[in-house]
Amino acid sequence: MTMDSAGGSWFGDDPVSPGQEQVVQRICARVAGPVAGPDVHVASLPLGGVQVWLDSPRHRWRFHHRMARELRLAGWHTETGPDRLLLLGWSSVCLTHRVRMLRAALLGRLADFDKTAFMAVMIATRLCHRGFPVEDLPAEVEDRCSDALRWPARLADLDGLERRSSLEPLRLRLAQVAGLEAKVSRRCGEHLVLASKVARTVAGGAVPARPRVRGEHASGQEAGLTERMVCVSVPNLAMSAGTAR
Repeated sequence: MTMDSAGGSWFGDDPVSPGQEQVVQRICARVAGPVAGPDVHVASLPLGGVQVWLDSPRHRWRFHHRMARELRLAGWHTETGPDRLLLLGWSSVCLTHRVRMLRAALLGRLADFDKTAFMAVMIATRLCHRGFPVEDLPAEVEDRCSDALRWPARLADLDGLERRSSLEPLRLRLAQVAGLEAKVSRRCGEHLVLASKVARTVAGGAVPARPRVRGEHASGQEAGLTERMVCVSVPNLAMSAGTAR
């Protein structure tokens, strides 16, 4: 059993979780981007954990630190060496940080549906004016809003990973993380449904109903930002289409 200097981060005792190498590969390739992503390699360490390295030495230090930051956000203890990144197991400190970040997302960006609606309107309107195929518009707007939310990609990276530990405190923390991730995943799904609906509206005409906020009166007189943005954008688009005829 090993404990890091921060107190409360345990690593090196549990075997590599099933699917861990593939998950680490996905995370690191996404962080490295399309240029360096194909050069990312991941392999198991003899005594547990995994190692990550890049074929090309160019910008290696920068990519290693970006990868380490994202892996720590996933809950792992990492160490950065001169030529490779080492992932040594679950860290209670990093898992606690993940809990804080998930809660902050639920109370912050993921609580702001109007911001997603505004973004979807702007993206859809800009793409329509550029002649983007209307039938592909909802999927494209949804993809771009998903990138902006960031958490859909982070959660997708963990597909297939069995998260476990021989230590009771870490098992409890992993269970807490899993519960919050389920809430974040559902909330992200609601945002992306809204983005797709707004995109269809911009392309086709009918204003979607605004998602009702808990505690909000159904008879409210003032339109929310979602309707205002769609109403401002759709008539302009329709008018320009009519003029084109």
